[in-house]
Amino acid sequence: RTPSPALRAAARRLGRQLLRAARATWPAAELDALAAAFPRGAHQPVVLGLAARAAGLGALDAAHVAAYESVSGPATATVRLLGLDPFEASAVLAGLAPELDAVATRAAEAALLARTEGTDVLPAASSPLLDIAAEVHADWAVRLFAS
Repeated sequence: RTPSPALRAAARRLGRQLLRAARATWPAAELDALAAAFPRGAHQPVVLGLAARAAGLGALDAAHVAAYESVSGPATATVRLLGLDPFEASAVLAGLAPELDAVATRAAEAALLARTEGTDVLPAASSPLLDIAAEVHADWAVRLFAS
């Protein structure tokens, strides 16, 4: 589901970082097993799901974390790179709450369905231009962000 080698590498790097933090915060045998099974890093979404479980969160809570993470990073970047007002960026994030709730609900429902029907029922929207841009970005000599 991640055709771009650059995006896969970034996902593993982010996964390693998150796994390190999760293991320190919520020690769990499952997190240790994941680290042992994937010493070069498991993909960040996999780590996020397992970290959420180690923290005692349910599927909907984990989906909310993932949805918020997907918009908070770009919002932070707009503040740092464009000098936008951080309170305005936060207001935009707050305004996205209903959409994020809807996305999280759909994701949790899809995950539940996948447990009984298999992963083929998971949504698989594509973004080929993002994959192409990630490969171009990976070749830049100077980059501001890894992913």
